[in-house]
Amino acid sequence: MQWLEITIKTQPGTAEAVAAALTAGGFSDLIISDQQEFEEFLEQNRACWDYIDEALQQQLEGLSSVVLYLEEGDGALARLEKLVDSLRGRFGELPMTVNPMEEENWEESWKDNYPPQPVGSRLLVLPCWLADTDPQGRLPVILDPGLTFGTGAHPSTQMVMEELETQPAGGSCLDLGSGSGILSIAALRLGARTAVGVDIDPKAEGVARENAALNGFGSPEFTACTGDVTADKALMDRLLANAYDTVLVNIVADVIIALSPVLPRFLSDHSKLILSGILDTRLEDVKQALGRAGLEITGIREKEEWRCVCARRSKA
Repeated sequence: MQWLEITIKTQPGTAEAVAAALTAGGFSDLIISDQQEFEEFLEQNRACWDYIDEALQQQLEGLSSVVLYLEEGDGALARLEKLVDSLRGRFGELPMTVNPMEEENWEESWKDNYPPQPVGSRLLVLPCWLADTDPQGRLPVILDPGLTFGTGAHPSTQMVMEELETQPAGGSCLDLGSGSGILSIAALRLGARTAVGVDIDPKAEGVARENAALNGFGSPEFTACTGDVTADKALMDRLLANAYDTVLVNIVADVIIALSPVLPRFLSDHSKLILSGILDTRLEDVKQALGRAGLEITGIREKEEWRCVCARRSKA
């Protein structure tokens, strides 16, 4: 069976309307991309990140389209062409391209984007379908990439994992902004006694638990919870009931700056604080915020334009 991939280019802001007209004409399972909606999303959520991949932005420039897949030879393409022709003028020119699809298992091909990822000298991040892969002397960190929230490919995450390799085994770890749970899992793999993952997104809590289970970690070794430590007193009290040898914060500079006044409360005199997700252009802002909070910087890692800062409570 030969399948065709049809791409209909639309004007920014019209992709959904075009898709609605196609659906009314009997075509469903559409993939909608709209540059205008993407730009509006970025603007509305600007506080959530410091950095947007330039390659991604370039790919999205002028990218407003509707994509669908049809079986060749059943007359559907001719019906689609007639429908699209009737929509021209109202929605612009609507140029349409038709490409034959190579025979492959579409449900499985996306997995090619997640090969085993060595990190540091001791860790190997593996997608769950490669869980039985020989780690060749490394410690496996198994994740379900389909659950998103962090897969270990980003330099900021890798630097934290590399720093975790320098930590003595047997300690306790607090992971603020835990996402997929990858850093908590890495800490446990490297010998941490316990790890607690906290994220403001309630979906992340279940994702982190599932990924921890893939690695054989459950309660009491790993605990996941949801909340904002700067606003949720009950959560703060719950977390402060324990002592932590290592505290991880892999988010973005603005969130780290906002968190900095409360971070010393999680640290004892021997605790290590590892902060990442910091662009080089924001490093000084973060350093100043940590200084105001009574934290002393003990080291900085660099990878591409990203920085990872290690700190502790000031002895002064």
